[in-house]
Amino acid sequence: MTKHFFGDTTVLLGRSLRHITRSMDTIITTTIMPIAFLLLFVYVFGGAIKTGDSYVNYLLPGILLITIASGIAYTAFRLFLDMKSGIFERFQSMPIARSSVLWAHVLTSLVANLISLVVVVLVALLMGFRSGAGVLAWLGVAGILILFTMALTWLAVIPGLTAKSADGASAFSYPLIFLPFISSAFVPTDTMPGPVRVFAENQPVTSIVNAIRDLFTQQPVGTDIWIALGWCVGLLIVAYLFAMNTYRRKIA
Repeated sequence: MTKHFFGDTTVLLGRSLRHITRSMDTIITTTIMPIAFLLLFVYVFGGAIKTGDSYVNYLLPGILLITIASGIAYTAFRLFLDMKSGIFERFQSMPIARSSVLWAHVLTSLVANLISLVVVVLVALLMGFRSGAGVLAWLGVAGILILFTMALTWLAVIPGLTAKSADGASAFSYPLIFLPFISSAFVPTDTMPGPVRVFAENQPVTSIVNAIRDLFTQQPVGTDIWIALGWCVGLLIVAYLFAMNTYRRKIA
């Protein structure tokens, strides 16, 4: 059945995307909170935070990561609903590649999150965000965000398969949403007290945010981009292996 993987995944992806288009409120909901944070921090707190640049320019990379963390909660939720509805058992009785079921959900998450990210960037542009970054820099930002989305989506697959309730399936994303608050996403880390600063400077969000920010501002990315890619790829591999192992146990 492996040879049918791409065809099966395409068919199941179409099914999942149709569900998304029939409930566009899902994408709207996932963008409301990041946009609210963007408005709150720029127009309420922005004047009191000194970053050496327009605060919306400084803030946007962190808001993009929050957008992704918010969006993947729906991946876990949709996967949970499919598990409980019995559709997985029906799929397993058909001559299709088993992993295509999961890949369809993952790729649907990627598409939905990319739409949400575009909406947030458009709002940021209306608020004054500007970047002189060239095409290669924008492609670099897109590549990092896609890797981050894929990593968190495969992580979301695990609670989607194992949760006992719909709330439990999506609740795992809450710590991921708030992780940027203890990073360089909102304020420079050198303003933080010692232990908090050590944590902030050595967690994945800070290196990812710094790499995206440097690409937007046409600054040398230094080691941040390699650390960011290392975190994204490492998390993607670990999450994928755990998710596939969990899936095999579930359908065994």
